[in-house]
Amino acid sequence: MDYSRTIFLTGFPGFIAERLVERMASADRQFFLLIQPQFLEKAKETIESIAERTGTPAENFALIEGDIARPDLGMTLEDLDAVRRETTDVFHLAAIYDLAVAKEPANTVNVEGTRNIDQLVSDLKLLRRYNYISTCYVAGRRTGHIREDELEHSAGFRNFYEESKYRAELQVERLKDRIPVTIFRPSVVVGDSRTGETAKYDGIYYLIRYLRKAPGLLRILNVGNSLVKLNLVPVDYVVDGIAALAFDDEAEGKTIALADPEPLTTKELFDTLAENLSGKRSVFGPPAAVMEKFLLLPFSPPMTGLPLSAVPYFFIAQTYGTDLAVRLLAKHGISCPNFRDYAGNLLKFVEKHPEL
Repeated sequence: MDYSRTIFLTGFPGFIAERLVERMASADRQFFLLIQPQFLEKAKETIESIAERTGTPAENFALIEGDIARPDLGMTLEDLDAVRRETTDVFHLAAIYDLAVAKEPANTVNVEGTRNIDQLVSDLKLLRRYNYISTCYVAGRRTGHIREDELEHSAGFRNFYEESKYRAELQVERLKDRIPVTIFRPSVVVGDSRTGETAKYDGIYYLIRYLRKAPGLLRILNVGNSLVKLNLVPVDYVVDGIAALAFDDEAEGKTIALADPEPLTTKELFDTLAENLSGKRSVFGPPAAVMEKFLLLPFSPPMTGLPLSAVPYFFIAQTYGTDLAVRLLAKHGISCPNFRDYAGNLLKFVEKHPEL
């Protein structure tokens, strides 16, 4: 049949990618999903569920074995020809999302892998949009307010994850003058604001699991501070935002921060969680500098559950501009919910699923 759009997507069946495919699925859309061989069986099961839930014919989804780190993405010549001939929209989500990733795998997957996708995109004759999923943390060690139209800097990075995503976004940014590109920068993605569902426990979940050990006692000492805001966004906001703006002409050529316009301080986040778990807020808290030094001590991770690689993200003195995102998403009736309004749903999910 003739499809209105043929979508090539990487990163499936990852948590965001799976939800994005389901959100965009319809009878008149075809999907080419690049799957690493080890995830093929899971991808098949996921597609069966998506097809059933959305009423989209299963034959609309083509699972293509490959790897973004390999030449021609590791696809067969037959698959590569079909992708080049039919693809109208590209969504590149595949990456290593690990704050402790070593330099070599970060560069291989996040930088070289994106370069391979960029090459493919440059060969697509029917391309309508290249949607690249970056991160707010391309800002690295910059401080202060980071605008959506800012990228290049020399402030350095906390880890190879940040650095590799920065280098990858630089590559995609340079395509904007000749290819229809939209870059999305999510901040820290947490579970669904309605169901609480998530795929892994990191980021704010370190704090959640810490408090759950003894809410009434551990809530007394607030490990957050009033100086730093930790920007959290629920996965449904990120997925809805990408699905809407990927097909919005006004978003073409833009970089869009899918971040909370009104993030809470780490002190407020702590108190929100503590109140939901124990009915009471914290009593006192040490200075931010003291707490950061404590959390970076070798014996801290076993005690708090917070790995050393994650500590800096609770003390980043940077905020993210969302003016463009707010304006464009308002047309689609999409806005970022406040963490206070869905924190309870995240906690209910963790209570029901203590281990993932």
